[in-house]
Amino acid sequence: MNASEVKALLESKIEGSQVSTQGADCSFQITIVADAFEGLNTVKRQQLVYSHLQDAIASGAIHAVTMKTYTPAQFENL
Repeated sequence: MNASEVKALLESKIEGSQVSTQGADCSFQITIVADAFEGLNTVKRQQLVYSHLQDAIASGAIHAVTMKTYTPAQFENL
């Protein structure tokens, strides 16, 4: 799996999300901006993302993930 495939997967699963991915060889850094994160704490946001990556992690296509998750309002204030 490459970075563009991870990006496409997450954008198709988390409606209205904007995803930026970097990495290769099963290790990825992901930044996600989505309305879906509104009202969720950091752990719940990560659980949401991991739920969509679970099959790729189980197969070994993804080994390591670091992520930053933001609501659109949080991202604007960076």
